[in-house]
Amino acid sequence: MALNYIWIAFFVIAFVIALIKLIFLGDTEIFRQLVDGLFDSTKSSVMDIALPLIGTMAFWLGIMNVGEKAGAINFLSRIVGPFFNRLFPEVPKDHPANGEMMMNYSANLLGLDNAATPLGLKAIASLQELNPDKERASNAQIMFMVLHSSGLTLLPIGVIAQRFVLGSKDPSDIFIPCVIATYVATVVGMIIVAIKQRINLFDRVVMGWLGGLTLFIGLIVWYFTEFLTKTQISEVSRIVSNLLLLTIPVIFVLGGLYKKVNVFEEFIEGAKGGFETSIKIIPYLVGLLAAISLVRTCGVLDYVSDGFKWVFGFFNLDTRFTDVIPIALIRPLSGSGAKAMMISTMKAKGADSFIGHLSSVLYGSSDTTFYIVALYFGSVGIKKTRYAVPASLIADMAGVITAILIGYLFFA
Repeated sequence: MALNYIWIAFFVIAFVIALIKLIFLGDTEIFRQLVDGLFDSTKSSVMDIALPLIGTMAFWLGIMNVGEKAGAINFLSRIVGPFFNRLFPEVPKDHPANGEMMMNYSANLLGLDNAATPLGLKAIASLQELNPDKERASNAQIMFMVLHSSGLTLLPIGVIAQRFVLGSKDPSDIFIPCVIATYVATVVGMIIVAIKQRINLFDRVVMGWLGGLTLFIGLIVWYFTEFLTKTQISEVSRIVSNLLLLTIPVIFVLGGLYKKVNVFEEFIEGAKGGFETSIKIIPYLVGLLAAISLVRTCGVLDYVSDGFKWVFGFFNLDTRFTDVIPIALIRPLSGSGAKAMMISTMKAKGADSFIGHLSSVLYGSSDTTFYIVALYFGSVGIKKTRYAVPASLIADMAGVITAILIGYLFFA
């Protein structure tokens, strides 16, 4: 229901601000801009997002079906079962959803955006099979959604690549801040949902897995910073990501061959779901992106940014970070919009300036929460999202605050 009220609020706020601009400021173009943005967003939601997603969805759902028939997903489920059984008590320990969620988290962790979305949609569909109320998000689906949208990342390849294009001398120096910020966001999101669902995070198995993940991330950061140059970090990140993106389907195909599975037929059977899912999510994307377009065009984000600058300036605090507040505000709404703001900021201020660094870390430390909720829940027909959106936004806020503090620590 939270998404419903937020959607309504976006329309009302945009209309009221536009009306104020027309009456008091004489801005006769504002409503035309809103309408143009509305049509552009509804077109792009279909032409730029849903339709291009069909091919990616078809391929990865086909590969996932091969992996499931070959036993790879069940193998992963048995490995992560003891840990996920604590975080997702409604999901049986050996259920394929455990392996599918693990695949999705791993893809996000390694910055494999092309693979993460289809894998996540497959996982949410499996969780829907266990959901007794098909229109209401289950506890397991909310936990999965919040952890996914927190965007824990080890290799922020997209941000590093963009910084390189814009002439940064050390494009990968945002690597550690992004890891720290996304890790904090993930832990905060997990704690919030665990409290709500009364999950014991002090369980020995949970603490062991969290400790192991923390140690693993710490070792990766230590190795990258101690043994690799700035240029090597970017190169290794790119090579590892592309290698894994190709290794996963090859392993699944070879596993299917070993298990005497008709690999191509199973691939085709799984790929059919890619088209169906992509078509199903179009209404949700159109509705959400239209509302987001109105909020962006009416200028409300600029007003909020100016408000932050005034408040912190009143207390004689450093207000430089307020220049990137719009990125933090638009990121949960639109990934492309936030990326455009990040690029524009780095072009204006310099990729290696404090603001350039901070905009990169902010962009890399959160995810498109509203888009993800609409996409994933819409794909399985969930209408009542319960507290998934507030919990995700709180996790995003924790990531943003951490990103700002880490930005001052590393780059001020």
